[in-house]
Amino acid sequence: MSHIISNNEQPPPPPPETPLLHQPRWRLPSTLKLKTSLCSELSGSVGDLGTYIPIVLALSLVNNLDLTTTLIFTSLYNILTGLLFGLPMPVQPMKSIAAVAISESPPLTIAQISAAGLSVSAVLLFLGTTGLMSFLYRYLPLPVVRGVQLSQGLQFAFSAIKYIRYQQDLASASSKTGPPRPWFGLDGLIVALVAVLFLVLTTGAGEDTRSEQQPPTQRNQGIVVQQDQVDVHHGEYINQNNKISRRLKILSTIPSALIVFIFGLLLCFFRDSSIFSDMKFGPSKISIVKITWDDFKVGFVRAAIPQIPLSILNSVIAVCKLSGDLFPEREASAMQVSVSVGVMNFVGCWFGAMPCCHGAGGLAGQYRFGGRSGASVVFLGVGKLVIALVFGNSFGRILSQFPIGILGVLLLFAGIELAMASKDMNSKQESFVMFICAAVSLTGSSAALGFFVGIVLYLLLKLRELDCGGGNCGFGFGFLSNSNKTKSSKDEEAPLIS
Repeated sequence: MSHIISNNEQPPPPPPETPLLHQPRWRLPSTLKLKTSLCSELSGSVGDLGTYIPIVLALSLVNNLDLTTTLIFTSLYNILTGLLFGLPMPVQPMKSIAAVAISESPPLTIAQISAAGLSVSAVLLFLGTTGLMSFLYRYLPLPVVRGVQLSQGLQFAFSAIKYIRYQQDLASASSKTGPPRPWFGLDGLIVALVAVLFLVLTTGAGEDTRSEQQPPTQRNQGIVVQQDQVDVHHGEYINQNNKISRRLKILSTIPSALIVFIFGLLLCFFRDSSIFSDMKFGPSKISIVKITWDDFKVGFVRAAIPQIPLSILNSVIAVCKLSGDLFPEREASAMQVSVSVGVMNFVGCWFGAMPCCHGAGGLAGQYRFGGRSGASVVFLGVGKLVIALVFGNSFGRILSQFPIGILGVLLLFAGIELAMASKDMNSKQESFVMFICAAVSLTGSSAALGFFVGIVLYLLLKLRELDCGGGNCGFGFGFLSNSNKTKSSKDEEAPLIS
């Protein structure tokens, strides 16, 4: 008996090795772990360049923005926000400041642009650290927030169509569109349409889960179907569904947006071969910008005041709400986003970097093309840093020849993705408030005006339903029961840096 037991015994385990030999020397932060394939994250990293490149290029041509400084600081912003949030949190130009800086006559100086960025960052830092931004996020009516998102998404889409259909002069302070874009050429309509077709075929309508079709039932219009016929039809359904799933899986692994962007870069050199001779390698010198009190007065009055409501609504509230829609388990904190925008501008603007924020359109664009984790924006940040150190300000020479039609295509998909976030309005009343808010924002070219009208309209509709019976007049008009009470409602207890 003992002999049988000895034969069945397991071999002795190997001697334990030193624990230090099994400890990884460096562990990847959880915020950078890929949520999908590497190709998808790389493709998503360029999803917001449709807004980034035109504004940066225009500021460098009109206002003499130092491209090296902006690329270095925005690359650091990308890397740090990817580590902090674990989301494809974009770093976008402050669009209202950029629009004023370019269109003013004479254009704003770099010191005045930096003063405007510092003024906006001070406001966002105050709102974030005091908890006021979290309060606004919790109690703002969802239909109003959706109206702001819808207006911003449609505004991006309208601008994208103009980029595709008409020639643009980014170096001009005028916002007028140029003549119609020709069909043929390296920046013609054919190139843009091919890019659209390629993106539609590879990415479809986005990440919406395809509704599963039900297999054939045993009864159809009262006719009883034999079980063997059901089995045959069910098998055919399974085979067809598997083929479609395999094809879609293969298409989803293609870094479509990255391919389109690299294709556009290659076209730059074909459009103007003198780029090679004009190229100068190495970064320019970074220096502190001297900002006077007059610069602060001009920058605050002309550029910061119209930017502040846009930053609060689109760069913080809409971004947090969209992050909760796209990543329910990783919703961004309103306090952290507000403080993040404030801190990064309080550092970079003193050196003349372009004022930046987190835009809902950029988040929608990066998600649309495959970005699902912080690694997506870290890849983009590393790419910006390499370009800044290798090409410096000469990279502006390359971007000046980038096909604007292709930028319009990327911007179009990002805008539509942002606008589709408003599809969750469940009642006619909510949709009514959302559409009025969006319409006023679009026609008045002011998100703040649309937001104000949306709030007033929401209160009026709640006033109609006010129940004053029993001395209860419905204090709060429904604000205190708003569906915005999600993870960000715990902002006061959350640390600034998680």
